[in-house]
Amino acid sequence: MKIRLRHNEVMDKQTALLIVDAQYGFMPGGGLPVAGGDAIVPVINRVAARFANVILTQDWHPAGHVSFAANHPGRKPYETIDLPYGRQVLWPTHCVQGTRDAQVHEDLQVDRAQLIIRKGWNPQVDSYSAFVEADRRTTTGLAGYLNARGITDLYLCGLATDYCVSWSAQDARAAGFAATVIEDACRAIDLDGSLAQAWADMEAAGVGRVTSDRLPAWGNPPPGKN
Repeated sequence: MKIRLRHNEVMDKQTALLIVDAQYGFMPGGGLPVAGGDAIVPVINRVAARFANVILTQDWHPAGHVSFAANHPGRKPYETIDLPYGRQVLWPTHCVQGTRDAQVHEDLQVDRAQLIIRKGWNPQVDSYSAFVEADRRTTTGLAGYLNARGITDLYLCGLATDYCVSWSAQDARAAGFAATVIEDACRAIDLDGSLAQAWADMEAAGVGRVTSDRLPAWGNPPPGKN
């Protein structure tokens, strides 16, 4: 089934845009700023106008979250510790529930978004992926939602490429969805080579990669589609 939009664009109802953590906490001046993070907002707005299905994720941490360096006396941001579910990067305090830092950027034009997945709300478990939390057992319900809607193909954008976008894209593939990252609608933290590793991991998982000006004609399989 197709929906015709302005400019005679054709949108496939089996396709959705997943906007990952486009929040003030990851913008310049935020708790965990990503260099150039605010530059993706107009790119996402241009892209989102082409999608009938739009989904957001939102980091939504309690102040006492286990991933915050401030909650581990003597530890500094970007150090790592071992938690019951594995190795954890300790982050600066960011995206605390109910604060401006956790709000989606006000210039993001997402009134048509149909779902917001809030992640990282469990104080004892971090959550990068839109699908599965860092314990790799607790699901967010997104896969079930997409299946119920008949959505098979995802395009991803947002912050940060090498963490929440990458984990979400790889988990999308593991759940059986086609996944393509719109690379100019993302920015990276790039901590100790994490960006190069993320792209290698995504490629190995079958995640596609495209720029916003080269989105395929709707109805054609995106890169990474089985």
